[in-house]
Amino acid sequence: MKFLAITLIVHAPHPVTGIRKSTNERFREVIDNALLAEELGFDGFGVGERHERPFISSSPPVVLSHLAALTSRIRLFTAVTTLSLLDPVRAYEDYATLDHLSGGRLELIVGKGNGAAQRDLFRVTAEDQWDRNAESYEVFRRIWRQDKVTAATRFRPELQDAEVWPRPLQRPVRVWHGSATSKESVDLAARHGDPLFSANVTNPIEPYAELIRYYRERWEHHGHDPAAIAVGAGTAGVHVARTSQEALAAYRPVFEGNLAFQKRLGLAPVFTTLEDFVERSSALIGSPQQIIDKVHRYHAEFGHSVLHLHADAGGLTDSQHRDSLELFQSAVAPVLRREIPDPPFPWGPVLGKTEPLSEPSSGSWPEPSSGSLPEPSSGPGSEAVPASPGSEAVPALGPLHTTTER
Repeated sequence: MKFLAITLIVHAPHPVTGIRKSTNERFREVIDNALLAEELGFDGFGVGERHERPFISSSPPVVLSHLAALTSRIRLFTAVTTLSLLDPVRAYEDYATLDHLSGGRLELIVGKGNGAAQRDLFRVTAEDQWDRNAESYEVFRRIWRQDKVTAATRFRPELQDAEVWPRPLQRPVRVWHGSATSKESVDLAARHGDPLFSANVTNPIEPYAELIRYYRERWEHHGHDPAAIAVGAGTAGVHVARTSQEALAAYRPVFEGNLAFQKRLGLAPVFTTLEDFVERSSALIGSPQQIIDKVHRYHAEFGHSVLHLHADAGGLTDSQHRDSLELFQSAVAPVLRREIPDPPFPWGPVLGKTEPLSEPSSGSWPEPSSGSLPEPSSGPGSEAVPASPGSEAVPALGPLHTTTER
């Protein structure tokens, strides 16, 4: 099993003290957390993309390029790249450049994105967001693989023998599809034989397990080898301590602060007590053995081989957060690495030849999926904390975070 540390760069008041750091301090904290993740042996570090309060993660290529210069080993993820909002040509240019600057350490988690405010900012509607996401991914995918692209697009100017530079280092970059509770992202991933990253943050396990089962069904429907499936999953919070009593005592003020924040926004929480949050959410709060047992319980439902943890302290003190991650890496990760398989591909740059494509060069975008489960939001999908009562998601009561919609 591989482990990522992920941040959406939430810029909100501290859930316990009520103090909000300056923007500069918050970005400095992200840099420090990435360096800590590499120091402790995490396999990847992810930066989300959101274009609304309370997030300042609007430019993941810039942040990840800076981190690429400061790190040497850790793989750099987007969590997620909100393709429904972006011009796929411009997105390709940013990420192909980052691919070179990072020495091929880039991996993408792509998705629709979440939140009415950022949709309004980019003039994307709830009705066309999924079609935009699919089209942007199809174009992005083909530019990465083809030197010249012709595409009769609906949501951006058509392409006619377009050349886009620079050509990438990885051939091709690995793209995961983030998914919260909507089938559209899952269909897109399965069609192309791409890995899936379940947000697994806001709700109990059932809707995520249902969607992963659907992914496996669609994967086989499209003729892909079941042995090649890779699934990642998020967590709603993390605090590992020597005993469960210590973990609960340290995390309780964080939970209560986030609960009060939700109530101020007029939101109905999914988990109303810390004990329920620890029991029924994906949060990893407890002793090392309790964390190991819980990850195994989720793995029995998901079959996932990649797990993300929160990169941010999220209300814990810096020393509590560091101690927790150190204990996770020393007492939890080695056991899970032994007992749960890695993804079915090498964990490193993809430096093969450019793949032939099955899509027609003229661009023929598939019809959107007809059915979907109710979707509360967008993170590796994503499920993020909304900035106002009019936003879409009811967040989990961990640190304000989303991965990965997808």
